[in-house]
Amino acid sequence: MTVRTRFAPSPTGYLHIGGLRTALYCYLLAKKMGGTFILRIEDTDQERLVSGSLENLIENLRWAGLNFDEGPEVGGPFAPYIQSERLDIYKKYAFELVENGHAYYCFCKKETLDEMREQQKKFSLPPKYDGRCSSLSSKEVAEKLEAKIPFVLRQKMPTSRRVEFIDNIRGRVKFESKDLEDQVLLKSDGFPTYHLASVVDDHLMEITHVFRGEEWLPSTPKHILLYEAFGWNQPEFAHLPLILNKDRSKLSKRQNDVSTESYRQKGYIKEAIINFIALLGWNTNDNKEIYTMDELIESFSIDRVQKSGAIFDLDKLDWYNWQWRRLAYLNELKVVAKKLDPAVEIHEFKPNHFNFVFSSEHLDQNFTLERGRKLLELVKGDLSENLLEKQDEDFLLRALITVEEKILQEPAQVMNYISFYFVDKLDYKKEVLLNEKLEVDASVAILVLRRSAGELTGEDFKTPNSLKARWIELIEIMEVKTGQMLWPCRVALSGEQFSPGVFEMAWAMGAERAQGRLRAAADYLEKIGS
Repeated sequence: MTVRTRFAPSPTGYLHIGGLRTALYCYLLAKKMGGTFILRIEDTDQERLVSGSLENLIENLRWAGLNFDEGPEVGGPFAPYIQSERLDIYKKYAFELVENGHAYYCFCKKETLDEMREQQKKFSLPPKYDGRCSSLSSKEVAEKLEAKIPFVLRQKMPTSRRVEFIDNIRGRVKFESKDLEDQVLLKSDGFPTYHLASVVDDHLMEITHVFRGEEWLPSTPKHILLYEAFGWNQPEFAHLPLILNKDRSKLSKRQNDVSTESYRQKGYIKEAIINFIALLGWNTNDNKEIYTMDELIESFSIDRVQKSGAIFDLDKLDWYNWQWRRLAYLNELKVVAKKLDPAVEIHEFKPNHFNFVFSSEHLDQNFTLERGRKLLELVKGDLSENLLEKQDEDFLLRALITVEEKILQEPAQVMNYISFYFVDKLDYKKEVLLNEKLEVDASVAILVLRRSAGELTGEDFKTPNSLKARWIELIEIMEVKTGQMLWPCRVALSGEQFSPGVFEMAWAMGAERAQGRLRAAADYLEKIGS
């Protein structure tokens, strides 16, 4: 059996993040089994159609890497793949059901149906059609048709039948037919309902596996009865768990964005989104978190999809975006490094953390600037024009390198990370410069700031490591603790309690800027007194 899966959305607006997950699971199973992934557009509810949503849906699927083998624009052996272009097919099968007694004409007016619902509500009965038109004689039906009275076709449900099926996620599921409504199959405008169209198309398109949200579970017994009425084999069903907010309410616009497009616009990359939604309800039980698409295909199995709802944790999505942006950046750096120096040695000292060892100091310095340029590409749109126009480029690149991880995590915040580098005068605070826990009082702070400003030379500022070596030497000479030296120096350079490392900041600033700030902080403390 060749596996054939389908993603069958309605073009009624944006591609919901839950819809993208359904499409992904369909794609993963098809590719894992060497099968076919199909896109079918279910546009039979004409009143809800939104102009442009079909094109947007296709574009978002392709952006996510979910390229369909059959469907609109690409065609296939079962074209057309847009249901509004298949109306004659559905009519044929709908009237076939009437002929074999599994469907009937219903001529009830809207007012009749409304009154029926009101009466049922009054007596606390479940709202559903009472089947009155199912007892019309052939003569009565013919007379009403002759009079051109509008009609729909309804599925005739058996009165005492237990419908059972195996759901690939939930196991054995049972429904009683007496609880099922004689649903409309063909509307008065000639368009089919979802129930008829999906069953007919799944059969004709030879779909083997149907993935859909758990909200469609109550419709499945109706569909199974249709398969039986036609004498067709049914596909395998898998009803996916709901995607929930953190408070376990159904994912909604009130608490999170729900469209794929909105996350794209916010800068989330496709690898992060795919990785994140793949694990919304599915896992391999091995604590692995980062998956490429090929790894997802290899690992995917329906039996690892959970029954309970999956929590949409935006913090986790942010984490994935950081990890995938970081991986892309590191891969680019490897290419740059090998291009600069074919003899470069790249050592992975922990997962996805690398040291680059070049054959000369000159190449190492060139690579450092290339790192900065890669970061600049990521954040250029978020930097102020004034900064880009007026600042020395090398200084800007070095500043970006000192906040590399933060940029990879949240590039839009880059100005918050580096703005302190580019102000003429910092606004120091005594309570930040001093640190009782580290035994940094005013006298200690002034001493180490003055000594650092005077002892560090231009040669020390070549690299962060050369600065580190010189500062450690000063710590030993002055017989102070590491924290007593580095805390006030770090705050002097940044003006902030939290900042990049002191060696990296001093290197980025260069001797003149760094020494000026060290002196300015000492002047401030002397001016205000201890």
